[in-house]
Amino acid sequence: MKTKLLMMLAVVGLAAVPLWFGLASTDVQAQAGKDYAVGDRLAKPAPKTAGSFRTITFDDLMPADWDPNAIFKQLDMESLKDNDPRAMEVMAKIKQAWEAAPVVPALNGQKIRMAGFLVRLEGDDKHIREFLLVPYFGACIHVPPPPANQVVHVIPDQPVPVGPDMGAVWVSGTMRLAAAKTDLGDAGYRIAAVKVEPYLE
Repeated sequence: MKTKLLMMLAVVGLAAVPLWFGLASTDVQAQAGKDYAVGDRLAKPAPKTAGSFRTITFDDLMPADWDPNAIFKQLDMESLKDNDPRAMEVMAKIKQAWEAAPVVPALNGQKIRMAGFLVRLEGDDKHIREFLLVPYFGACIHVPPPPANQVVHVIPDQPVPVGPDMGAVWVSGTMRLAAAKTDLGDAGYRIAAVKVEPYLE
């Protein structure tokens, strides 16, 4: 595929498809001072319950009958060339599909615990008051955001002390189906977090 087309794909996130599908990313084990590479995902935790919170993963945020590849099967990507006037139309369709990615209704109101990378939205030099939780390192910052059903808008009940940018965290709280549009990406879920803590296996 041509260079210019790849750049346009990156604008709407298509170039990040391998990252959020995990096809080109690696599961990594968190350690103190761990340096993550763009696309790294956290190792999947074993299903368990921590107190009253059930541990879930980003895979659980996608409906079982949803085909993330459906939009790409509908579009003739291979025929697009540099400066093709159809390219922007194709990109708009992909972006629209990602923003409308379906959520899992059964998760609404569930007390859950999940791990991911923190993308700061609001706060100051000492505390974070609002953030996005994303499945791989670099999402929304170094590469475009994943589909909305892979982004969680987190509002902690207490401000979170500032840590490393894109730090890995565990979030525990009540999940809601609540779409949010932010400058860094669209979210399909919201968690009212009672606990945000550094990620450790």
